[in-house]
Amino acid sequence: MKTRCYSILTLFCYFFISGEEPCYTGCLENPKNPQYNGGIVVNPEFKEGLNGWTSFGNAKLQVRRSETGNEFIVAHQRNQSFDSVSQEFFMDHEKLYMFSAWVQISHGDDATVVATFRTPTNFYDAGSTMAKFGCWSMLKGGITVNQSGSTQLYFWSKNASIDIWVDSVSLQPFTQEDWKVHQYLSIEKVRKSNVKIHAVNSEGKPLTNRTITISQKLANFPFGCAINTNILTNEAYKNWFTSRFKYTTFENEMKWYTNERVQNQEDYSSSDALLKFTKSNGISVRGHNVFWDDPKYQPSWVPNLEPQQLADATTKRIKSVMGRYSGQVIAWDVVNENMHFDFLESKLGEMGSSSKFYSMANVLDGNANLFLNEYNTIEEPGDELSSPDNYLKKIEEIRGEGYHGPLSIGLEGHFTNVNIPYMRSTIDKLASSRLPIWITELDVQPGPNQAELLEQVLREAHAHPAVNGIVLWSAWSPKGCYRMCLTDNNFRNLATGDVVDKIIKEFFGVVITGTTDGEGFYETSLIHGDYEVSYLNEKDVKLTRISRDFKVEELGYSEDFLYVKILG
Repeated sequence: MKTRCYSILTLFCYFFISGEEPCYTGCLENPKNPQYNGGIVVNPEFKEGLNGWTSFGNAKLQVRRSETGNEFIVAHQRNQSFDSVSQEFFMDHEKLYMFSAWVQISHGDDATVVATFRTPTNFYDAGSTMAKFGCWSMLKGGITVNQSGSTQLYFWSKNASIDIWVDSVSLQPFTQEDWKVHQYLSIEKVRKSNVKIHAVNSEGKPLTNRTITISQKLANFPFGCAINTNILTNEAYKNWFTSRFKYTTFENEMKWYTNERVQNQEDYSSSDALLKFTKSNGISVRGHNVFWDDPKYQPSWVPNLEPQQLADATTKRIKSVMGRYSGQVIAWDVVNENMHFDFLESKLGEMGSSSKFYSMANVLDGNANLFLNEYNTIEEPGDELSSPDNYLKKIEEIRGEGYHGPLSIGLEGHFTNVNIPYMRSTIDKLASSRLPIWITELDVQPGPNQAELLEQVLREAHAHPAVNGIVLWSAWSPKGCYRMCLTDNNFRNLATGDVVDKIIKEFFGVVITGTTDGEGFYETSLIHGDYEVSYLNEKDVKLTRISRDFKVEELGYSEDFLYVKILG
């Protein structure tokens, strides 16, 4: 017997009602029914025995029935990691595929189980989950392929001594148009509200057939780009940046190896200068970063310290940088990349636990959002270290070690391969934590489709209801950017810059012109943010404009629209 999962939108399962747990969290006694009724999977619930399924490698297959009457398949007598169960599909390179399955292992400790699709020329990981003995875990992911043709699904685990149990398998294709429609519907639902403008004169009479202009002054959704000290002495760079962005992260200027290159000789001149610049231009800053757990990016003198000396140095560091900038930044990446690396933990033990540093950070700057920050969580399905399961596990560890203050999820977004369905599925899973999520360092590797892929990622991130902000990792340098520049050295847009301007115009710099109806009303749907509505005063020979500022926010459950009255 399976339990059912229902979603508000039947097309995709990433809207869920506030207070209701998403359908893919937890480890359950019985698996849920397959999403989309299994999609194009033959015999997704194994009610027809082995029909449609074959052995991959040398695994033996058996269909079993649980005490509650649920059929599932077991891949046993496994000798290689890839020995498992398989099904073949024809996949279209122009389509996007959502994938899910429920898995369990036969015994022992938790083990990562990965779903992979093999084509004649490549292997594509679709997703993974931490499978357990005694209950069912959902493996949720997605896939796109580079060329149409035959593909073979199989499951694998590094632990070849366990049996892999599989049930409720689903592979659902969507066209590009399907996907775009859903992004549009999501934005309409979570990023916009209906607005009714009423233009009347000083006597309260409607101004009919009047042309009005609605201009967005600031979007609620944070959209920014990294900067570095090059902006301080380059007017063209200043003008290009300040005309587009109100959020930023300093590329290297707030990192420990910049602020204290020599022990006990602190230098905040670069970060101070950048913060002065951002303040004067009304730009909000993410603090990046207090610590970086990668041993390669420590100040040169740090690795040689004894444990107690290192403990003292880390305490001094966090008090110094956060004490200096407390209340001046909107967020802190407190311990950067602590899923891939463990420099502080390995050197300090309990003295270097992430929980300790987040606790200190919360005391030092209680108004800022405190982030974990990791790469490859949304970029690479095959990176087990920063998989969504391990990200959630790291959050649980920090909580279990005693920190119960605010946390936020930072997803760097350094894309080499862009897999939009996997990106969506991963954010879905992380959203189960109910923590704020930002894309913090977004870029796409250079290539002929770089701009096109950047647009895909930006649209997916902005459309996802769980994403709360985006920062591009494109700080300019005359020697080139980290991976993705938006302009040339004369600040003429590259193709990537054109994509960014297109997104800004559509979502973060909205200007609408419309005409009031016979009763003086004009109705539209607007992205949440601050606006000005105006029209020409036709009675004034100088044709001055009459205007009013207003704010568009998420409507209450009982509200159908925001009413804005503008008086002439």
